[in-house]
Amino acid sequence: MGSIVEPWAIAENGNANANATAKGLSRELRHGRTAHNMSSSSLRKKSDLRLIQKVPCKTLKNILSNLQEVILGTKLTLLFLAIPLAILANSYHYGRPLIFGLSLIGLTPLAERVSFLTEQLAFYTGPTVGGLLNATCGNATELIIAILALANNKVAVVKYSLLGSILSNLLLVLGTSLFFGGIANIRRQQRFDRKQADVNFFLLLMGLLCHLLPLLLKYAATGEASTSMINKMSLSLSRTSSIVMLIAYIAYLIFQLWTHRQFFEAQEDDDDDAYDDEVTVEETPVIGFWSGFAWLVGMTILIALLSEYVVATIEDASDSWGLSVSFISIILLPIVGNAAEHAGAIIFAFKNKLDISLGVALGSATQISLFVVPLSVIVAWILGIKMDLNFNILETSSLALAIIITAFTLQDGTSHYMKGLVLLLCYVIIAACFFFDQIPQHQPNGIDVGLQPMNNLGQVFSA
Repeated sequence: MGSIVEPWAIAENGNANANATAKGLSRELRHGRTAHNMSSSSLRKKSDLRLIQKVPCKTLKNILSNLQEVILGTKLTLLFLAIPLAILANSYHYGRPLIFGLSLIGLTPLAERVSFLTEQLAFYTGPTVGGLLNATCGNATELIIAILALANNKVAVVKYSLLGSILSNLLLVLGTSLFFGGIANIRRQQRFDRKQADVNFFLLLMGLLCHLLPLLLKYAATGEASTSMINKMSLSLSRTSSIVMLIAYIAYLIFQLWTHRQFFEAQEDDDDDAYDDEVTVEETPVIGFWSGFAWLVGMTILIALLSEYVVATIEDASDSWGLSVSFISIILLPIVGNAAEHAGAIIFAFKNKLDISLGVALGSATQISLFVVPLSVIVAWILGIKMDLNFNILETSSLALAIIITAFTLQDGTSHYMKGLVLLLCYVIIAACFFFDQIPQHQPNGIDVGLQPMNNLGQVFSA
């Protein structure tokens, strides 16, 4: 592991050697830096360490520097207040819908900070190991919520939340990025490299096949096949398919991090002098390896705690707000939980850096489809819970159409605001479908997740 140049030390010394070292580290780490990292970095802000460098005690100086970089080094700092409020609300047994809302808000800055910390650790482990770490922690929130929901036997919540994450990345995030990027660059045609998008769509279509086959078994079975036999076949096929999906994801990581890394590197302008001037501040390690590791463990524990609150209170929030669990899981959870990452993708689209925006949206969708979903099936298998890849006809159809529409939208390597608008409108239509859906969904956890009281707006439309 390399040695760290403390940020307050750079501020004190300011000599040419320190700057040269920082720029050297930056250029080395810039190679292989993922779009996910760059998207999250757009929400970070420069730390003012002038007061910290005056502290005489080195240990205290390091602690204050860590707090400055980790807690105050993001534009989402104020959202951290939701974390202690959620804990207090749970401890003093305030309204469970309030706990749900505060926990959801608190997850937003934690997800962004996990991305920041994995990038910091990559300075010491190198871009390859750092890429693996980012691939594992990139969707930590979704994975932890899924595992905790499985532990509570809420299979429907797992399926809906993961489906919602894929849909939001393909339609909402990408659509918003293309729309506002097209508006901001309306006098010129935006272009992007299709090679990365093609790889992601091949994998997404393979994942879709794994969802379709268990669903089709139900309709292909003859009258002689009992329901229990069909469910057993679907479960066995799903578990086998999940193993294959995980193998495909490992191959995808090898393809992304070793053999074809150039397809996935965030593209930057080499002649951007302003960027090079800022590189010593933004792309050098600002905390030590073990400090970063400790912060990462702490953030993960907080994510697990808030995720437990979300899983435990989602039905109460559904009853109180008059929204179905399916709508909350598919629409609200992904929007709020991944708000930081989504905002970063939109910011880079404004700057005409569509490769980064596409890398965030498509990369996250692929990771959830080929890693988080099959891993959830395997974890459920280990826990003795019967979770398959049959997401029901309505949900699977929405996923299939979202993948196909997005693939057609990106097929020519160019973009304008109309493409983004179409993707956004498709997301609105799907959201409206689950908003009005009252069909009971019979899942292994026994919750009729679709049969919930509709809110007043729904009653107006149905009148």
